[in-house]
Amino acid sequence: MPVLKNVVAVDWRAGMDRCYFFFKDSLTYSRFDIGDNKVAQGYPANVSASNWDDFHSHVKNLRFGFTTTGIHPTRSGINGVDSDILWLFYYEEGLPMVCQYDQDTDKVHSLARLEDSPWNSLSPYFSRIVAGTWWQNYRDVQLFRFLMNDAKALSLDLRTNKLTLEAITHTTWPGLENYKHRIITAVQNDRTWADSYYYIFLTDNEYIRYNIPKNKAESGPIKVDDVSWPGLLRD
Repeated sequence: MPVLKNVVAVDWRAGMDRCYFFFKDSLTYSRFDIGDNKVAQGYPANVSASNWDDFHSHVKNLRFGFTTTGIHPTRSGINGVDSDILWLFYYEEGLPMVCQYDQDTDKVHSLARLEDSPWNSLSPYFSRIVAGTWWQNYRDVQLFRFLMNDAKALSLDLRTNKLTLEAITHTTWPGLENYKHRIITAVQNDRTWADSYYYIFLTDNEYIRYNIPKNKAESGPIKVDDVSWPGLLRD
């Protein structure tokens, strides 16, 4: 059975909700359609300019990514209360970078150094971050939380640029402390009529279902297989 490793998961909100999984060792990716609860046919597929525009050459150096919708245009550079932006964080020649990927046009909007972006406060921690997400999905909240590979986490209020470093404990991330050294990536399911989930993927092909509004894990580790994530382990 294939093993999930060196993989980055990101959420997608334009049109039908989905998750993308980038497999950096093979430079391939899969699309998990949330409504259908399975990976679409034809995946994994090679990453190329035809499917990821100008970002395709940076996938091998991708660190983490997440989507925002309609955040203030001075932050994103894109107007519109329904504008969906996938922020992709990566290295280029050793420098932390961020790509704004416009989901509505399915094109790269910009590529910039992290220090020149709204996310510049992440710079000291960039190499340790393995996952991040928008913690609330309504427009007046710009709180983001990040998981790191050293049993710590960050929270960032983008409006004030206030960054808080915290240990992963039963208080800060209830239910996650016992697995804090096994986190490899995570992705949000922004559910419309129910609590949003954060799927936190661990070593040994396991994941935790984390309830964002309730701020607690709703499951212990669950095996990633063709029942829980149909098609994700497809060669």
